[in-house]
Formats: sequence, structure tokens, C-alpha cells
Amino acid sequence: MRIWDLHCHPSAFAQGATPEAAMQATLRFNDRMGVERMCIYLGVERSENPPPHELRAANDYVLRCMRFASDRVFGFAYVNPNYVRESLAEIERCIADGPMVGIKLWIARRCSDAVIDPIIRRAGELKAAIFQHTWFKVNGNQPGEPTPTDIAVLANRHRGVPLICGHTGGQWELGVRAVRAVKTISVDLAGSDPTAGFTEMAVRELGPDRIIWGSDAGGRSLASQLAKVHGARLTDEVKQKIFMGNLRNMLLPILEAKGIRA
Repeated sequence: MRIWDLHCHPSAFAQGATPEAAMQATLRFNDRMGVERMCIYLGVERSENPPPHELRAANDYVLRCMRFASDRVFGFAYVNPNYVRESLAEIERCIADGPMVGIKLWIARRCSDAVIDPIIRRAGELKAAIFQHTWFKVNGNQPGEPTPTDIAVLANRHRGVPLICGHTGGQWELGVRAVRAVKTISVDLAGSDPTAGFTEMAVRELGPDRIIWGSDAGGRSLASQLAKVHGARLTDEVKQKIFMGNLRNMLLPILEAKGIRA
């Protein structure tokens, strides 16, 4: 299998180290587990509502990682809907004028809020991948933390713009159903426990073309996350779509525009 990882955080592999050292450690584990390429985002600081200087620092961290391993990584720009003007500036710096190919949205504000729309529109114009963390928490989400229901609302405002539902909402049985009717939403397998039946249910409910493998490494082990697909009762053709084909197809327009071979 050719494997691309949608969801990787190099700083977690070598906390406190330079981006180059963290990337070196990340590559060592990925080589051992057969991961060919990875999408990386976030730096060392993980503020829930990062101000503009933290966004820039996080993106600078990723840019250094990309320079260290340009043939192995795709960078996503970290943005915050509470700072729309500054986030748009980061999209211009890192994507329009830089080497990154996607954006990362976390928990600063629910993505169902229309304040996010200028960010989504600009990313859509650039054909950049749009990754939104989502979760259904038993004890209640954090104030700005989106659920898969929020991303479904967002997608219905931006018809035709592909979106990625991060973690499939953690409680994947609910997450799959929340986005099922919105064909432009793909789900990310990363981050939850490798429970039997997750990937099979996603294929059954969404079809094989809307599922993308990610690890959330180093927050999760590569082995446990790879097991979600390797251990699934699916054909090798479907597994290859999940491991690499679907992500490659999503990124291909922006990769071709930037002259990046994939």
C-alpha cells in the first residue's frame, strides 16, 4: 500500500526540539511504518484561541519542517476565525505566495458561525484543502469547539468546496451520520481508538471516496491508526483509496498549480 498521512504533528515527536530535529524524528517513525508522505500542521504552542503572532509562529515552524523534507511533507496553514484579517494574510503568505497546500482550523470558534466564511472562500479559490477539527464530547465541547454538525452547516453555505471533518467527530457513529448527506465533506479517520467496524461503517454510509486516513501522530501511535484500515474487512482497492488515493485526488489541483509532483 502507498500511504499518505492527512494528520501529523511533528512537534509531538520531539518536544522542545528544533523543527528540523522534530522532522527528522517524524521521518524515522514514518519510514519504519511505511508512510510515504504526510500533511503537517501546528507548531509547538497549542493555544485554544491563538492570537496572530502565534499563528505566524506555528506556520513558520511548519515552513521550516517543509524546507527540511520538501519531498515528504505537505504543509497546512494554521488559521483562526476570530482573526479573519490576519488569517487571510497567513493564507496569502503561506499558500498563495508560499508552498503550503491547505488550512488547519481547530477549536477557537465553531465553524457554523458565518464569520469564518471569508477564510473558506479564499481557501476554496486557491483549491487548498480545508481541515476542521471536530468532536462530540460526552461532557460537552469547549465553547468554540466544532462538531460534525457544525461542519455540515458550513458545507451547506459553501456548496462545491471540499471540506474535511477531522476525527469524524471522535464518536464516529454519530460523526458519520452527521455529515452523510453532504457529499462535499470527507472524514478523517485519525485520533480515536482503533475500534473494530469504524472504517467499514464509514465506507458503507459514505462510500469509499469520502474517507481519508490520518494518524494524529505523535498524539497517537502510527501502528494503532494504521490498524483501522489494515484490519478492516475491505478490498485492497478500497484500502488504497483511503490510505492515499482520496487525499491525492483532493490535493491534486493545488499540487499541479504549484508544480509539485505527486
